[in-house]
Amino acid sequence: MRGRQRRGVSAYLVVGAVLGAVAGCGTDREAPVETVSVVDQPAPASGEADERNARKAALAAYSGYLAVTQEASGDSDPHHPELTTYLADPLLTRVRFTIRTAKEHGAIRIGTLRSDPVVTAVDLVGVPATVEIQDCLDATDWWLVYAEDERVVPGNQSTRHLATVTVARYPDGRWLVNTGAAHEDQPC
Repeated sequence: MRGRQRRGVSAYLVVGAVLGAVAGCGTDREAPVETVSVVDQPAPASGEADERNARKAALAAYSGYLAVTQEASGDSDPHHPELTTYLADPLLTRVRFTIRTAKEHGAIRIGTLRSDPVVTAVDLVGVPATVEIQDCLDATDWWLVYAEDERVVPGNQSTRHLATVTVARYPDGRWLVNTGAAHEDQPC
């Protein structure tokens, strides 16, 4: 019976992290200053720069979302403090519900989720501004397991499939992932 209850859980737990933390290294010595000649080039049109910045911010929010969700799923912490750094409703509530449901059934996520996101659309005119991202999520090494002994939850099938998200710019300037869908029936 436990296996049947968890089948629905695995469909929602298709998020996690693939990107490791990159730490900057500093030194106590100042780097030598090098003179560089500047070639006068026309500045990119404001629209191009805005779109480039939106793409970059949205991909950063998406990567953060995957990382913090994997951490929260592994810790069974639906109120992980960093979830609100990258997520907004309705997806925030859905992710918290999924993690809480898994926790109530004694399950966590372990392993690695691989991601290959691509921006498919940018809308800077709409309110709010949005960026659409499509990803080929490889969850074949990311498992829903029982926390007590890390046995794989029966009926848990990790696949490589299409996922889509929308990242929106909020009034405070933050880009947050607010909607998402895992298309497990669409392999990639």
